[in-house]
Amino acid sequence: MTATIALVDDDRNILTSVTMALEAEGYKIRSYTDGAEALRALQQKPADLVVLDIKMPRMDGMEMLSRLRRDSAVPVILLTSKDEEIDEVLGLKMGADDYMRKPFSQRLLIERIKALLRRTELSAGGGSNEEKTLVRGNLVLDASRHYCTWKGQSVTLTVTEFLILQALAQRHGHVKSRDSLMDAAYDNETYVDDRTIDSHVKRIRKKFKALDQEFEEIETLYGVGYRYKEP
Repeated sequence: MTATIALVDDDRNILTSVTMALEAEGYKIRSYTDGAEALRALQQKPADLVVLDIKMPRMDGMEMLSRLRRDSAVPVILLTSKDEEIDEVLGLKMGADDYMRKPFSQRLLIERIKALLRRTELSAGGGSNEEKTLVRGNLVLDASRHYCTWKGQSVTLTVTEFLILQALAQRHGHVKSRDSLMDAAYDNETYVDDRTIDSHVKRIRKKFKALDQEFEEIETLYGVGYRYKEP
């Protein structure tokens, strides 16, 4: 199926040029110059991926991302200025899957989009439905539906968060280095550092603790990595 991509940027020149480039790759494009308008549209009709500019009038990209993440795990790539490193880190903490700095190469953006969509497919796994369902005590990960529950309650995870948690839970009791978690959650074309993985793990913990304050299943081994406790 052809993926639908939502472009959100108040710069109409960027919207026009990126739309043309992505349509040439076969994607369906929905473009918006306003974050509030885009949020309403995505809540009514979700897209497969969102490319979102941080600096916009009325509702900026951070606010839109925060509201979007309340009930959506759609993959998100943030567009930031080259001097917005703080915003990049904050964006990842808030649930963005990747970011690109302006000015950017359209070819590189296309490759990042392809990589993120591949990761989305990877999170759905392969094999039978039984093989796609992972149960670790109170945790259930259903890769076929990209669905996660804890003690029977649904937990909304982004693509990156799902893949990281899946990698940890698959080998519970074993330590996973940050490098191995990067390999599990990211395509080879995407570079991230240790801080990015730490931000995602922190966000995963926060989501589970919102349901259960006693959640302590993901352990940190300082200087080594992370481990999912044995049930």
